[in-house]
Amino acid sequence: MKSRDKKKAIPLIATTLLVTTAFTTQPFINDGVDHKTQAKGFSKEESKQNRATWLAGDHHIHSEWSVGWDNTKNPPAPIRGGDAIYPTVKNAQNAHKYGLDWMVTTDHGGPNHSKVNLEQAYPELLKSRQAVPEVLQFYGMEFDTPAADHSSIIIPKGDNESKTLYDIESKFNKREPYPNDGSRDTESTMIDALNYMKQMDEPPIQIAHHPSRSATGDAEWGQDTPQEFRNWNDTAPNISIGMEGAPGHQASAINPDGSLDPKGARGSYGNANAPTMGGFDQMTAKVGGLWDSMLGEGRHWWITSTSDSHVNWRDGGSDFWPGEYSKTYVKAEKDYKDIMESLRNGKVFVATGDLVSELDVKAQAGGKSRWYSKSKGNSASIGETLTLPGKKSKDVTVTVRIKDPNAANSHGDQPKVKRVDLIVGEVTGKVEDRSTATNPTTKVAKRFTEKDWKQSGEYIEITYTLKDVDKDSYIRLRGTNTDQLEPEKDPKGENPWTDLWFYSNPIFIKSTK
Repeated sequence: MKSRDKKKAIPLIATTLLVTTAFTTQPFINDGVDHKTQAKGFSKEESKQNRATWLAGDHHIHSEWSVGWDNTKNPPAPIRGGDAIYPTVKNAQNAHKYGLDWMVTTDHGGPNHSKVNLEQAYPELLKSRQAVPEVLQFYGMEFDTPAADHSSIIIPKGDNESKTLYDIESKFNKREPYPNDGSRDTESTMIDALNYMKQMDEPPIQIAHHPSRSATGDAEWGQDTPQEFRNWNDTAPNISIGMEGAPGHQASAINPDGSLDPKGARGSYGNANAPTMGGFDQMTAKVGGLWDSMLGEGRHWWITSTSDSHVNWRDGGSDFWPGEYSKTYVKAEKDYKDIMESLRNGKVFVATGDLVSELDVKAQAGGKSRWYSKSKGNSASIGETLTLPGKKSKDVTVTVRIKDPNAANSHGDQPKVKRVDLIVGEVTGKVEDRSTATNPTTKVAKRFTEKDWKQSGEYIEITYTLKDVDKDSYIRLRGTNTDQLEPEKDPKGENPWTDLWFYSNPIFIKSTK
């Protein structure tokens, strides 16, 4: 994690039929069925899904208990505000100001930092929950991941949350021991940590931070590698669920007076050969890259977007406030448990600069009504799997509804979506070489522009049909306010407000062939 210093071939799925008919603002297309009668038969789970909304959040936020260290003492003494500078309650107040429904406090470690979290950071979190009840505030930390870079550890809310985090940090955080002999900095320690967390009645979530920040070039990985991600996900697929698609520190090029610093690198990705791309990590931004390689194995490996807030750009730092620029949207009821469950299940999309604030995607097997398909498991939304009925090839109808808000973002702009891309890839099974970071089947199946969609107020509505789907596959969406066909490498000094993107997590399609 950065300190307060300012540094500064189309897949075999044919995709030929485009339909731009609108669908209604209801969850399903009006197909002539009496939906009021049908609604009476909702299961408890279906009723919960109907109550769920897109909740904006941020799972990577630092308070003043991300301390500095006085190394003249033995052991080193924590210096409050020595790295990040704001009280938890100020982070929460700004999260509320900028439209967040939930957040996670993730202070990072050092020698004996588990006691700092337990005795100082946690009591402040309890006070912040009382002071800003509008924002659900999870307890967590930025884990100094053994043999890797950093990760979020998100603890389920409960009576034992402080003890749970203390146990994890004190036993496994690689910077916790003093003196530190490096013996914890091994992948076996990380696997032990995941196995330990896996035994908990309510296990936490772990999400890798800024995964390519230490890369030295295109797919020339640094501290985080594809092998590690696969090993973590194999060990604890319900805990190690993904990575930051867009890292924090997106304000690195903005000076306190609002001018641009030509030396500032978005995300603090300082290596000129491995910058962010449209503000997103190369592992996510490259079509057919590492993320698609993971999805091509059928892995539930999700992406998020965070602030990594330490010091705001107005105060000379490199960060936006939580929610000021990046948001991770989770489809859930506003409830701690439901948000955790939806994060785990990938019911998530991410956006920068408030380009969009809702993104609903539905895949439905053709030939039956939407209601019939839902009841038979033949339709799916973000994070879910569509099972194709029968052994014959099926058309799959993809419906998309995006809210492109008219309201100004925190920069005073009203960015507009210029293009939406439907990305399709095949699921071909586990790779033999665990360092694999490509999926050659993944392609942009269709690029939609304004002429291809219907605008209904603030909503963009698209319908598209994938023809003759006969392979295990997945779809995902992305969009931008730029004219870039693919996200380009971000030059130093770039204004982040002019280069905005959103990404959905995938829907998987399971063939019965």
